[in-house]
Amino acid sequence: MSISISHPTQIVKGEIWLTSSKSESNRALIIQALCNDDFKIDNLSISDDTRILKVLLDKISSQKEVVRADNDGVENFDEDTDNYRQTLSAGLAGTVMRFLTAFLAIKNGDTVLTGEHRMKERPIRVLVDVLRQLGANIEYMEKEGFPPLKITGVALEGGKITIDGSISSQYISALLMIAPKLKNGIQIEFSGEIISKPYINMTIEMMRYFGVSVRWEGSTIIVDAGNYKAKNSSIEADWSAASYWYSMVALAKEADITLYGLKQQSLQGDAVVQEIYKKMGVKTEFVNGGIRLTKICHPELVEGLIFEYDFTNCPDIAQTVAVTCAALNISAKLTGLKTLRIKETDRIIAIQTELNKLGFNVEVEEDDIIIHSTTSLRTESSEVKQSHSDKKIASFLAMTSVKTYNDHRMAMAFAPLALLGKITIEDENVVAKSYPNFWKDLEKVGFNV
Repeated sequence: MSISISHPTQIVKGEIWLTSSKSESNRALIIQALCNDDFKIDNLSISDDTRILKVLLDKISSQKEVVRADNDGVENFDEDTDNYRQTLSAGLAGTVMRFLTAFLAIKNGDTVLTGEHRMKERPIRVLVDVLRQLGANIEYMEKEGFPPLKITGVALEGGKITIDGSISSQYISALLMIAPKLKNGIQIEFSGEIISKPYINMTIEMMRYFGVSVRWEGSTIIVDAGNYKAKNSSIEADWSAASYWYSMVALAKEADITLYGLKQQSLQGDAVVQEIYKKMGVKTEFVNGGIRLTKICHPELVEGLIFEYDFTNCPDIAQTVAVTCAALNISAKLTGLKTLRIKETDRIIAIQTELNKLGFNVEVEEDDIIIHSTTSLRTESSEVKQSHSDKKIASFLAMTSVKTYNDHRMAMAFAPLALLGKITIEDENVVAKSYPNFWKDLEKVGFNV
């Protein structure tokens, strides 16, 4: 169902308890499942992705008969004479599919791991090939190189493997987390440039927190065989989710927002959002329990400014920044977006399509997004220019709706445009994948939803 959003004053003020990081939550759940002893995870994400992973891990652990339950990701269950067998669905959750592919490769029993239609279009060959090199028993059930997979868990020896550093960090994290359970641990040598390195570092730091020996030696990560040690943990709020609030502050007339749950020393690569938005007039101040965002004057936003940024290490905030740049009439070049092609949708094309629908001038060059400032909006007076710009944007917002392509980040990246005029976004429920309370939080700061 579509949702319409507007803001009567364009003044955004309030306090928000920000949603938890699903990236940290999902790693913590896998480590918990691999640990011999249980431990407590505080502030676990309530996102669909984390909920599905928790349900599936519980089912794998219990190995009890269940009935079909579409809403919790479990499709069916049966047993044959000797082996436990089940079919599990990751839905649209990429981390669930990748983390469980590695996890199930070392767990006793036969499992069919599948997902929704889009998941069956997302490649997984690289991870499967590496696991097979380590001795895993994995078969493709439909299209070669794509889910669904039939996985028969076996004991893996481990050892040295070589991986292209440009592959998804989720593949690497999936391998790292099971590595201590392999007889010889694992040594991952990277060839080429490593992308999304902060996500790999997040995995490593969390593994170390739970007592595993992990170290970088040149271009190689070495994980010793061993056991995770039970230790209570708490999940930080989500810096990816914070990016939408940065965009709102940048587009508002006035803004003063406090987001609770974020840390100055964060494991999340998307914490770089605070540096990116300095140029767009957003000041970040760390306060007790979180951050305070305020709108300040922005002398760098001068005629002819070109914003350029490589999002290789923080691809999840690229959509938000693209929308902000377009709305602020900033020329921009966003690079390092290769991994966006194989997300919930082709995010590069989706951003171009929806921004162009709203009257912005956006091009795609290979995997780069190019945003052109709308020169027709420029006048002698910057104040008049802004007024004309807002009116033109508002007219386009009123005439069309934003398509989400089953992508939570599309919905939330475009929502801040409601500060420039009423906007309609298709599929309000899509935000549940990572930030279920997003629309409710908007209402807390004066949005009409």
